Amino acid sequence: MSAAQAGSEDDLHVQIERYRYEIRELIATARLLSSQRDIRALLGVILEKSRQVTGADAGSVYVVDGEDGAPGGRKLHFMLSQNDSIAIDFKEHVLEVDSKSIVGNAVLDARPINIPDLYRLGEPEQNPWGFRHNKTFDEKTGYRARSMLTVPMLSAHSEVIGVIQLINKKRDPTRRLASPDDIEAEVVSFDARSEEFALALASQAGVSLENAFLYDEIKRLFEGFVDASVMAIEARDPTTSGHSRRVAILTVALAERVDALADGVYRDVHFTRDELRQIEYAGVLHDFGKVGVRENVLVKAKKLYDGDRQAIELRFGFIRRSLQLQHAERKLRLALDGVPAPEAATRFAEMDADLARSLAELDESWALVLRANEPSVLDDGGFEKLAMLAGLRYQDAAGQERPYLEPGEIAALQVRRGSLTDVERQEIESHVAHTFKFLETIPWGRALRRIPEIASAHHEYLNGNGYPRRLKGGEIPLESRMMTISDIFDALTASDRPYKRAVPTDKALDIIAAEVKSGKCDGDLFKLFVDAQIYRRTL
Repeated sequence: MSAAQAGSEDDLHVQIERYRYEIRELIATARLLSSQRDIRALLGVILEKSRQVTGADAGSVYVVDGEDGAPGGRKLHFMLSQNDSIAIDFKEHVLEVDSKSIVGNAVLDARPINIPDLYRLGEPEQNPWGFRHNKTFDEKTGYRARSMLTVPMLSAHSEVIGVIQLINKKRDPTRRLASPDDIEAEVVSFDARSEEFALALASQAGVSLENAFLYDEIKRLFEGFVDASVMAIEARDPTTSGHSRRVAILTVALAERVDALADGVYRDVHFTRDELRQIEYAGVLHDFGKVGVRENVLVKAKKLYDGDRQAIELRFGFIRRSLQLQHAERKLRLALDGVPAPEAATRFAEMDADLARSLAELDESWALVLRANEPSVLDDGGFEKLAMLAGLRYQDAAGQERPYLEPGEIAALQVRRGSLTDVERQEIESHVAHTFKFLETIPWGRALRRIPEIASAHHEYLNGNGYPRRLKGGEIPLESRMMTISDIFDALTASDRPYKRAVPTDKALDIIAAEVKSGKCDGDLFKLFVDAQIYRRTL
């Protein structure tokens, strides 16, 4: 074999190895790009890989914002810059999409621009585009941008959505350009193969970037939907404003603490970023089903609705007026009967005393109604007095005999805890079922598919006495058990509401501790909640 043949084979071997390397890098980059959803991280990967396969010392990435015909038109957003030789004081800024800049031309023409030497742009034969090189950066930093390759990134619809600008291709990619002599010796123009490979990578990058934009748009759209859902919940009950967000914050914080455990019952439990986001959304939407609960039940502050209390007040006023009229009629009849004055005076005094006693008893009965209407336990004997009051009768305007208190009013006033009757409490509890039915209709996708299950189990208790399905122990999702603690804590400590006063933090923790002892809440999770002071996240 001749020396020429041997040299030719060596060159061929080098070329084959370069192709193999480039193909491997292209495949690896495609995989990397397809798995990245964060736009800034994706841009960093795009620029790094573009520089790596072309041997560029530096580079920048621009993203096209806006549309032609829209207010402001299209803009170029300078998003990212990298340089292996010098530290860059990078600042984002915006450029016009026009022919005054190299990147603007790349957008307008949708074609790559390969400039062998920026410092020879003054020579007409070296500058068919008519560009001018702004040397401000070079003069300020001492770094000379010589060769440049500017490549547009195209969407699936062949629209330019970004630009990759590569600077200073090096003979030896490992060399640092520390001086003008290094630049003179090491920097070469971007060859056709580099341009071809940069275009291939830019094509992949454009589709990946478009997908990332779409993903970000969908995410923002979804978060807007979640925010609107929370607004709908809080519009029904403004007194609970912020509750859903606070429950989400506390639950995610507790999940992150569980994820970091090195020992203990939950040491093997870990959550991915998507799973934490799933917990967050479940927390934010856990009470959405309240939109299906009647508003007067949802915000019921007393045992009686205002309208019912006013009806009783008017009724007692009617009874008072009836007693006074009956008293006046008896005195008139006595006077008409011609009873001697001394006897009449005595009997008048007795009648006045009877009326005073009747009115005092009526006032005491009304005071009892007002006391019983408060969402707290009555004094000893209070319920018996209510039962006796319910047995009293009066005649209405039509002459019909009616009870002082109607059966529904007695049932409401005899509620022993809180302000809700059993029927109303069942309606409130139904919000969990409404939450599940609503959330189940949403196509969450694989990463968030358990949101309905997690959100709808936050009122289940380990002892099986919760609702709606009376799940026990391990049947309750761990995420829901964390949410239960967060929900109870925030409900107790939230600012005063019409039907309850805010509970101090220490007292709230004592109440949850009692719930742990009664078998309702997870003791291990509650210990983490306290020890890591998770509860302080929303105070």
